[in-house]
Amino acid sequence: MLLSLVLHTYSMRYVLPAAVMLGTAPTYILAWLGWRLFSFFVPGARIYQEVDDRFYTIYQSMVLFFFENYTGVQIILYGDLPKHKENIIYLSNHQCTVDWIIADILAIRQNALGHVRYVLKNGLKWLPLYGWYFSQHGGIYVKRSAKFNETEMRNKLQSQMDTGTPMYLVIFPEGTRYNPELTKVISASQIYAAEQGLAVLKHVLTPRIKATYVAFDCMKNYLDAIYDVTVAYEGTVDQTGKRKEAPSMAEFLCKECPKVHIHIDRIDKKDVPEEQLSMRRWLHDRFEIKDKLLIEFYDSPDSQRRNKFPGKCINSKLSLKKTLPSLLFLGGLTASMLMTESGRKLYVKTWIYGTVIGCLLAPAGKICLIVMPTLFIHEEVTEHCVMQYLVILEVFRPPWLAPSHSG
Repeated sequence: MLLSLVLHTYSMRYVLPAAVMLGTAPTYILAWLGWRLFSFFVPGARIYQEVDDRFYTIYQSMVLFFFENYTGVQIILYGDLPKHKENIIYLSNHQCTVDWIIADILAIRQNALGHVRYVLKNGLKWLPLYGWYFSQHGGIYVKRSAKFNETEMRNKLQSQMDTGTPMYLVIFPEGTRYNPELTKVISASQIYAAEQGLAVLKHVLTPRIKATYVAFDCMKNYLDAIYDVTVAYEGTVDQTGKRKEAPSMAEFLCKECPKVHIHIDRIDKKDVPEEQLSMRRWLHDRFEIKDKLLIEFYDSPDSQRRNKFPGKCINSKLSLKKTLPSLLFLGGLTASMLMTESGRKLYVKTWIYGTVIGCLLAPAGKICLIVMPTLFIHEEVTEHCVMQYLVILEVFRPPWLAPSHSG
C-alpha cells in the first residue's frame, strides 16, 4: 500500500507544471490580445512583432523553467551553437513531443526565444487558444503531399520578411515522429529510400523536402545559416540494448530523462544547394550524418562511446534568472485574476470564447471536435502534440482519447 502511494506520488510530479502552464494560458492570451488591439493604432507592423516576440519570450521562459530547472535535466551540447542570434532554419530529427521544447532550449541560449516559429501540421490549428495564436506569431500550418500549399507558405514567409521579423524557423523534415515500436512506418520509409536510390536510414526516417525547400528558396537572401540539429534522449535503451520510444512530455516532467544530448552543426547558407533535386539529395545526406551520430549513440560496440555523440561537449545549465521571473510574473497575474469574481468570469470566458473564435478564424476545413470541459480538441491534436498546451493533452488525456498511432 505504501509502495503504491509512493509510486503514485512520483508519477504525479507532472501535475504542478501542467496545471501552471495550462492555468496561465488565458492570462497570456488576454495580455497578448490587448496588445494586438492596441497595435492597430501604432504605425508599423515591426513594432507589433517586436512586442509579440517579447510576450512569447515570457511565456516560453516559464515553460523552460519546468522543462529545465524543475526537472534538473542535464543539457549536453556538441558542435557549434553561436552565442549571438541569427536568422536561421532549424532542421532536426523528430522522435517525441519534447523535440518542440529542444528548439526553445537552444534559442534561449542565443537570446532568440521570442523569434522561434514553427512549421506545423495543419491539424494543430484547432488547438484551443493556441491554434490561432501560433499562426499570429508566425507559425505556418502545412498539409502533406499533394495537399501542400506552397503559395500559402511563401506568402506567409514573405510577409514576415517584409516586416523585418527575426526568424528562427523550426522544421522537422521527417514529417512524423520516429518511434522504434512502429516498425511498419520505419520499414515503409526505408523501402521508399531504397526505391529512390537513397541511403537507407536506421535511426531516422527519410526526410521530406517540400517545406525545407520552400523555406530556404523564399528566405535565402534573408537567412544567415541553417542549424542541423540532432537530438538523443539518454535512458531510451532497454535492458537488451534495444532502442525504446523517446519520453513523452509527461514522462520528461516526471524526470525520467536524466540527460538530453544535442548536436548542432551550423551550415552557412552558401553551402546549401538552391535547386530542388540537389537540395533533396543534400537534405538526405544531412540525415545520413544524423543517422551515423545516432548509431554511435545507441549501437556503438564500445560501451565507452555509447550514450554520447563524438567530439567535445559542454554541460549547459540554464540560469533561474532567465526563467523564474516569467513564472512569477504570469503566476502572479493569473492569481490576481482568479481572486475576484469578475476576474474568474473573464478567465472562463477567455477559455470558451477564445476557443470558439479561434476555430472560426481558422481556415475552413473538415472539423471533428470533441468537447472536454470548455475545451475543443481536434482529433489529430493528440497525435501531433506541440509545446506547452500539448503537455496538458498528454497528461490529462482520458483513455478514450488515446491516439490511434504516433506521428
